[in-house]
Formats: sequence, structure tokens, C-alpha cells
Amino acid sequence: MSEAAAPYYRHHIFFCLNQRDGGQACCAAHGAEQAFAHCKARVKALGLAGPGGVRVNRAGCLDRCAGGPVAVVYPQGVWYTYVDLADIDEIVTSHLRDGVVVERLRLPPDVGR
Repeated sequence: MSEAAAPYYRHHIFFCLNQRDGGQACCAAHGAEQAFAHCKARVKALGLAGPGGVRVNRAGCLDRCAGGPVAVVYPQGVWYTYVDLADIDEIVTSHLRDGVVVERLRLPPDVGR
């Protein structure tokens, strides 16, 4: 029996950047683009980017609009919401660097669209 291969990235974080029309709830209206860019810069500055490390990606609608803005970290499947760039810094250092989930920023499991 062989062991499962290690994932290409230790952590892969996706930021919902979806923009909805007509005043509907959406992550883009809550600074998601700025949070994405900040996360990407912090991951790079800390030397975490690349294979075996962290990948920061844009995503379309992740269908959890009511909790927006949202991001999800795989392979753990941990969903986050955030308010400001300090929250992003905490996700980067605690979860992406140190492997410790930031419980206070976890999106409750019942939050959907």
C-alpha cells in the first residue's frame, strides 16, 4: 500500500471577488480585491509562496455571500470572513504560516447565500 502524495501546495487560499448587480450582497463590495492583493503580498514577503508552500488565488462566487467577504483555505476546507487587512495578516501568519486556524474569523457553517 502506498502513501498519498503530498499536496502541491501546503495551503491554497481562494478569495471570492465576485461582483453582483442590483445591490445584492457580494464580496467585491467589501474590499475583497484589496484583501486578496494584501494576502498575496504578505505571503510573498514572508517567503511562503510557491510549490510546497502557499498559493493565493482569485475566485468567482463561492456561494457564501451572506458572510462576505469570504476566503477558503484548502486542503483543510477552512472558511473565513474578515473585516480588515489586520484580519488578513492574522490568517497569513497563524494559518498559512503556522498551521493554526484563526477560530474567531471562521465563517459559521450555516452561512450561505
